[in-house]
Amino acid sequence: MLILTNGRVITQDQNNPYIENGAVVIKKEKIVAIGNTEEILKKYPDEEIIDVENKIIMPGIINTHHHIYSAFARGMASKGKAPKDFIEILEGLWWKIDKKLTLEDLKYSAYTTYIDCIKNGVTTVFDHNASPYAVKNSLFTIANVAQKLGLRTCLCYEVSDRDGEEILKDGIDENINFIKEYNNNSQNMIKGMFGLHAAFTLSDESLAMCREKMKGINAGYHVHVAEGKADLEDSLKKYGKRVVERLNEFGILGKKTLAVHCIHVDDNELNILKNTDTYVVHNPESNMGNAVGCQPFLKLFEKGIITGLGTDGYTSDMFESMKVANIIHKHVNQNPSVAWGEVPEAMFKNNRKIAGEYFEGELGILKEGALADVIVVDYDPLTPLTENNINSHILFGMMGRSVVTTIINGKVVMKDRKLIEIDEKEIFKQSRTVAQKLWDRM
Repeated sequence: MLILTNGRVITQDQNNPYIENGAVVIKKEKIVAIGNTEEILKKYPDEEIIDVENKIIMPGIINTHHHIYSAFARGMASKGKAPKDFIEILEGLWWKIDKKLTLEDLKYSAYTTYIDCIKNGVTTVFDHNASPYAVKNSLFTIANVAQKLGLRTCLCYEVSDRDGEEILKDGIDENINFIKEYNNNSQNMIKGMFGLHAAFTLSDESLAMCREKMKGINAGYHVHVAEGKADLEDSLKKYGKRVVERLNEFGILGKKTLAVHCIHVDDNELNILKNTDTYVVHNPESNMGNAVGCQPFLKLFEKGIITGLGTDGYTSDMFESMKVANIIHKHVNQNPSVAWGEVPEAMFKNNRKIAGEYFEGELGILKEGALADVIVVDYDPLTPLTENNINSHILFGMMGRSVVTTIINGKVVMKDRKLIEIDEKEIFKQSRTVAQKLWDRM
């Protein structure tokens, strides 16, 4: 067993939200006890101890929408014209990069992104991959990296018409093969979803094909929904329907599906999302960076739609996304009193619910019987920290790089900012070499 002691424990358990001088006891992949340090040590006197020295102990963070494949765009010079809208960003950057990706690129994109996640306290990642000329085994390549690093992840490949029918079918097969391999076995670290790019890059025939292939498959869809106006305009022009309406007609929505973004949606579409129990994921930094608009986040909550928080590849720091989510809705609504409750609910409660659709056991919470995904954050509060002001301290006092220790499934994968049994410097050195080769091909 392993015991974290002398910590300020933020549990995310409403029945026991905060312990001032707390300890967490871990046995194998589960938390077996939580309580006051002195009492815990009396009960478990001879176990391995990590004294966190009054730092914060809290649940590992869940990111419900990421893009590992986008990693090598960082620092890359743009050779085209400056984009004026979202479609030009897609055509001028992302759809050029994804066509050049190899399995080696994906391998090192996964290594470096997952390491960044671990170092930012993210222990579970839902990723959405695109590599049209390296589709086969792309998800298995990424999963292999996650297994080596010990990170929990749910993967999918984005099916799209834009690269032709053969690649579309390859994407369908990669999703189905991966889901069959990982969703029907006993392990609880790697799972799969069926990825779709977006409605505007999928014909009715393609959506029908995807639906047919998903019959009897234990997974939902992971799809970008009404992210830019072009998605809505395309749907209205070609099909006379709004995006959510069209996806619903093809059975894409439902209990295990992630509808990512949902910016350009109307009230009827929100009702559809609610009535189908579809999950929505908010990505505030990416939306601002792409200038696509602001999700009607507060209205989603009013409707009772379970909305989580992701990063969309923009960053791996979920604390950062939480900060931006908090202020963007105040700014857009011109009301400084909104989003205080909804944002932490999205990050800490709703992301937990989304993860619960794919992983057995409780994630995102510290309590007896929960999965032992735990982080230690180097934060010494300058004002009293109590169960009534936890979210304020997280929002204004913590950031991803404040995380010093990350434990996933009961295993210490990072301690004192150093990954265990992983040569991080060598991986990043190789990554720079591989990235340069990609840039040279662009």
